[in-house]
Amino acid sequence: MTLIRFENVSHNDILHNISGTFRENKITTLVGPSGAGKTTCLKHINGLLSPSKGKVFFKGRDIETIDIIELRKKVGMAFQSSPMIEGTVFENLSLPKTIFNDTLDESIAKELMERVDLTHIDLNQKVKVLSGGEKSRLSIARTLVNKPEVLLLDEITSSLDYRMVKEIERLVCQLQRDSGLTAIWITHDLDQARRVSDDMWFLRHGELLEYGHADFIDQSDNPYVSAFVRGEDA
Repeated sequence: MTLIRFENVSHNDILHNISGTFRENKITTLVGPSGAGKTTCLKHINGLLSPSKGKVFFKGRDIETIDIIELRKKVGMAFQSSPMIEGTVFENLSLPKTIFNDTLDESIAKELMERVDLTHIDLNQKVKVLSGGEKSRLSIARTLVNKPEVLLLDEITSSLDYRMVKEIERLVCQLQRDSGLTAIWITHDLDQARRVSDDMWFLRHGELLEYGHADFIDQSDNPYVSAFVRGEDA
């Protein structure tokens, strides 16, 4: 079932007439060369950006008509390098509640830490002492605070070593299976995209050249897709 739909979406000189869909309860990766417009696409899904032309639909509703607070509760986003605020683990985990003038119950915080395998971390510990992998897990936990239906993941493993990359992949796939989440994941690593994807979008120069079941990436006769798969300049 289609959860999110782009209809002829353009954004300034970055995106050009993009039309495509994201299936509910699936992991879709966005791949393509640097500067393809992948992050800009994500920002249209949670209302950080609005299209210059066209529309983005969530469950059949134009995102522009959805209350921004409600939208961002339904659509959580974890960024590259897992940016944190100064303070404790609990203060960082509480941020999605704090910005909406709400509070996070400590018991729920502990449940979230368990879901991302961080039970060894004290909630009152300073976040600055966490490792890169622990910050990535905490960032994912933070996106789960408002019980979103969609996780937007922007290069969340790009600064991690291979062992931790595989751990984060396992975690996201487990969360998706257990909770029925829809995940939309930007990655520069095509092997990672193959490992985690149900579906895939391939973007180049702000255009969506191809999308669908992830198998297409190795079967496409599009010369730009084929060049990207070979590791050449697409």
